[in-house]
Formats: sequence, C-alpha cells, structure tokens
Amino acid sequence: MESNGALSSNVVVQVGIVVRDIDRAREVFSKVLGVPVPDVIETAGQETAHTVYRGQPTDARAKLAFFHTGTCAIELIEPIGGPSTWREQLENHGNSIHHIAFQIRGMDGAIRSLKALGAETVQRGDYTGGRYAYVDMTDAVGAVLELLEND
Repeated sequence: MESNGALSSNVVVQVGIVVRDIDRAREVFSKVLGVPVPDVIETAGQETAHTVYRGQPTDARAKLAFFHTGTCAIELIEPIGGPSTWREQLENHGNSIHHIAFQIRGMDGAIRSLKALGAETVQRGDYTGGRYAYVDMTDAVGAVLELLEND
C-alpha cells in the first residue's frame, strides 16, 4: 500500500524476534502456529553483505528462520559472528522482539526522512536481491524499524 508518510509503504511485512536458540524457538513456534518447522538460513559475511553496525564494518551474521503467516512474516534471528544490532538486543533484553519491518522503495530517502524524525540508523547491509536498514525509533515509537528494499 502506498503511503504519504516517511516510508513509501505502510504495510508491515515482518516482525523480527531475536533468540538465543533458533532450533528450540522454531520448534516451539511451529507448534504454536500448527505449521512445519522452517529451514534455517545463515546470512552472508561482511565481504558479501557489506554490513555496517553503528558506523563500522562488521562481520555480523545471523541464523534466520521465517514463518510466513499471510502478509506478515515472523522472523527468528539467532546472532552469530561479529557485533550487531541483533546481538545488542539479545544481550540487553534476552529473547525479545527486535523489529517491525516494512517493504519500501527509496532506501536513502526513507532513512533521511526518518532521521529528520529523530531516528538513528544502527545497522545496514545487503542481501541477495536487495538491502536492509535497521532504524532505531525506540524513544519515539517504542520500536526499531527495519526497511527492506528489493531490486
């Protein structure tokens, strides 16, 4: 859905949850939702993902599992590798919701618009077919927003 707001969309496509043990979490979630246990995907390292965390290149990596529940997926994230927003969240809050994600167009413009609203981009990177950014708006709206832009 188009939006006239800071983002080009107002449709939530994902809720991300950081976990210490992705295998346990995906087993439990599969029982909660009554669906098969999803595969685990490992993110690429710095050389491919070009990950920047708090302004510094990092080899932040994660194990991911996705539960597709209609228009909004649940993403389980177990941090591995170097410093990351995922590891920071897990260390500070334990297993917890990390972000709400929006599929957008115009990453740099969206980041500028959110910065004007007081947000800080804490992590950015690439994935096959696109890019992501985590924008911390916790003080203003109580959540980190993930911006997803596909090519």
